[in-house]
Amino acid sequence: MSPSLNRLTVRQISTLKVTGRHADGGGLYLRITDMGSKSWVFMTTTSGKRTEIGLGPASTVSLAAARTLASKMRDALAIGEDPRSAIGKPIDDVQHVPTFGKFAEEYITSVEHGWRNHTHRQQWRNSLRDHAEKLMTKRLDEIGTDDVLKVLEPIWLTHAETAKRVRGRIERVLDVAKVRGHRPLDSINPATWRGHLALLLPSQANVARSHHAALPWQEAPTFMSTLRTREAVSARCLEFVILTAARSGEALGATWGEIDLNQNLWTIPGSRMKAGVEHCVPLSKSAAKMLNSLRPADAKPNHRLFEVQGVARSNMAMAMLLRRMKHAHITVHGFRSTFRDWAGDATNYPRELIEQALAHTIENAAERAYRRGTAIERRRALMQDWDDFLSMKETETLGVQEEN
Repeated sequence: MSPSLNRLTVRQISTLKVTGRHADGGGLYLRITDMGSKSWVFMTTTSGKRTEIGLGPASTVSLAAARTLASKMRDALAIGEDPRSAIGKPIDDVQHVPTFGKFAEEYITSVEHGWRNHTHRQQWRNSLRDHAEKLMTKRLDEIGTDDVLKVLEPIWLTHAETAKRVRGRIERVLDVAKVRGHRPLDSINPATWRGHLALLLPSQANVARSHHAALPWQEAPTFMSTLRTREAVSARCLEFVILTAARSGEALGATWGEIDLNQNLWTIPGSRMKAGVEHCVPLSKSAAKMLNSLRPADAKPNHRLFEVQGVARSNMAMAMLLRRMKHAHITVHGFRSTFRDWAGDATNYPRELIEQALAHTIENAAERAYRRGTAIERRRALMQDWDDFLSMKETETLGVQEEN
C-alpha cells in the first residue's frame, strides 16, 4: 500500500471538525463545511485546470466505498478517460442535498394526509412561504444559526405567536433532514430553542405590551363569541375594530357620513389615516348588520358611530372592557396582528392584499402598483372570510388548532 494512500481512519472521519479538505490520498478528500457537513470529493488536475468531483455525503458513503470510487477514477485517468466515466453518473452531494424549500414541500406532502384538516396544511406552507423566504434556496446542510435568526428576528417581537410556530416548523424540517442524511448526524439543529435560540432571542413576555400584545388567531372565534354577549357601546366598537382590522382611532372617529350601507363600504378620508391617504374598507355581513342595528333614525353625517349622548367612546373604554373580560394581557391594536397572523397562516390570500387591508404603507414598487388598483372586491372576500372565521363555533375551531 502506498504511504500516500489511506491516510484517514473511520474514527477520524467521525471526530474531525476542522473546516476544509482532509486528504486521504490519491485525490480523495473529506470535505467539511462551515456547518459541519462532511462529504467525499475527488480532486484531479487536467491541462492545468483543477476539477472537484463530488462522491456523496460521508453519512451515506462509507470510507471504504469512497476509496473504491477513487481507485476506479484513478484507473480511468491512467488510460486517459474521464474519471466520471468510471463511476457512471457522478454522486455529487451538491446535487443530492436539496434546498430547504424543496425539502420542506416534500416533507409536508409526505405527512399532510395525517393532519386533521386543510387549514393546518395551509398554515405550514403559508408561514414558511411568508416568513422563511431567506431559507428557501439554501441547501439544507448550509443552514446555520445566523440564517434562522435572520428569519425570526424581524417577527419575534411583533408577531410572537407566528414566530414561535415558524421556529418550530423550521426545527421540524431540519430534524427530518438530518434523519434523511442531508445534515450531519452530530450537528445541532440551528432552530432548537432550549439551550440555543433561547439564549439569543429576547423574551417575548418582557416586551409584549410595548409591541401591542395580540390574541392568538386560533382563540379569536371564542373571544368574539363572548364579546357579542356584551351590550356596551365599547363592545360594539371593539367588535367593529376586529371585523374591519382597523386601527382603534379610525373606528372611534368614524362618522355615519363615511359609511355607505348600500355598497357596504366604509371610506376613511386621508385626513384621518396614518399614511394620509384615503382608505376604503369593505364591510363584511356582520359588520354591516351591526351598523344597521346601531344607526339612529336621526343620524347625521357628522355623528360618530360609537357615541353615547353625543360623547364618543375612547381607547380606554375598550381597554377596560378587555380587562373585565380577563384579557388585560392583550391590546386593542393587537387585533390587527391577530388578523394578519390568521390571513398569513390560514389563507392563501397574497401578502400585498393583506397589507392593503391593513392600510400599511407599501415600500415595494410592485406592491405599490398592486395597490393602485384598490382590489376592493378581493379585499371584500378576504374580510368576509375573516368574518366567517370569527363566527365559527368553538367546536369548529378545534380543527384549526396548531399541531407541532
